[in-house]
Amino acid sequence: MSDKRVVVITGANRGIGLELTRHFASEGCEVIGVCREASAELTEAAASVIDGVDVTTDAGIRKLTEGLKGREIDLLINNAGLLQDEQLGSIDLDSIRTQMEINAYAPLRVAEALYVQIPSGGKIANITSRMGSIADNDSGGRYGYRASKAALNAFGKSLAMDLKPRGIAVAQLHPGYVQTRMVNFGGLITPEESAKGLAARIEALNLENTGSFWHSNGELLPW
Repeated sequence: MSDKRVVVITGANRGIGLELTRHFASEGCEVIGVCREASAELTEAAASVIDGVDVTTDAGIRKLTEGLKGREIDLLINNAGLLQDEQLGSIDLDSIRTQMEINAYAPLRVAEALYVQIPSGGKIANITSRMGSIADNDSGGRYGYRASKAALNAFGKSLAMDLKPRGIAVAQLHPGYVQTRMVNFGGLITPEESAKGLAARIEALNLENTGSFWHSNGELLPW
């Protein structure tokens, strides 16, 4: 049996998820990439891939748990996400619902399905956004994305409190403004830079700072 640290990453087929996969694989971890549709890059980087998984559905969660049956998970990274735009005067409630399902409810679904497989000393990292900060909102708009990430932050904080007695630490991590397809590659840092910063925050995560909301650069963000 392998003694490598097992890392499970959702939304691993591209962008930040793919770079996190590459990073942890380079660190000698056994990375299991989870996605709806595998990419050649993910297949090359990950030790194994569980594809065809829609984390917003019961069937998707069943497929995920079946693929991980009997596995101990040292680190779970809830990375899958969706950014859409809504402006006052043309609010699309279906868009907001979709973002809530993907950005907030899905990470909670995944955590609830898998936490029993995470040992004491294990960790959960929820990839959120500083746009989920209510105190930091000085530009408005993005109703669905902001609300869904704020909900994820709330879920993550509760997970941190509930899982602390089990020895599992949880963090909410903002990746930075990253050059990915989600923002039409208009970000300020590369996915590689973001992944390196996120990995450093995950390394620093423990039961003393569990529940924290961090920028990938180490800045503690306001709720």
